[in-house]
Amino acid sequence: MHGSEAPSPWVTRFAGLIAPGGSVLDVACGAGRHARLFAARGCRVDAVDRDAALAPNFADLPNVRFLAADIEAGPWPYAGRRFDALVVTNYLHRPLFPMLRDAVADDGIVLYETFARGNEAFGRPSNPAFLLEARELLEVFARDFFVVAYEDGLVAAPRKARIQRLCARRGTAAGNTRLDGVSDGLRG
Repeated sequence: MHGSEAPSPWVTRFAGLIAPGGSVLDVACGAGRHARLFAARGCRVDAVDRDAALAPNFADLPNVRFLAADIEAGPWPYAGRRFDALVVTNYLHRPLFPMLRDAVADDGIVLYETFARGNEAFGRPSNPAFLLEARELLEVFARDFFVVAYEDGLVAAPRKARIQRLCARRGTAAGNTRLDGVSDGLRG
């Protein structure tokens, strides 16, 4: 689902939480819709995807470093690095959760949006290995993160799907303002 289409409205909605010049890790970046969004906002972006054929999509982006790497089968290429923001959309590989959490700097932002149980009624993905369980994103990022916004439910666009969305900031609730209530049930 992530090719040359427009950035996710969820990611766009919270993009302003990442300061210009900030570092962003775009995981399973596809053709680079989110890498382009953050590069245009003045961020430095590391974009990773296993498909090396995607590299030409990033050639004209001076603030983006593309890495072709199989992060599921190979070593985590960002060990020891921390980013001001982590962006993950339409991708789930649970063994990476510890590495993804560790990649977020203090006061950094997580923007995560992917498919959830119930999506099998609408098509792919339908394999439970690629579908989040109820409130799973909340559980993964509950420790050491302040949830700014969370949604779990059905969307109508770009196609009907069941998804979970999370925006969280590493740190405690002190000094953080919730922008949106934790919500079960999305707007379509």
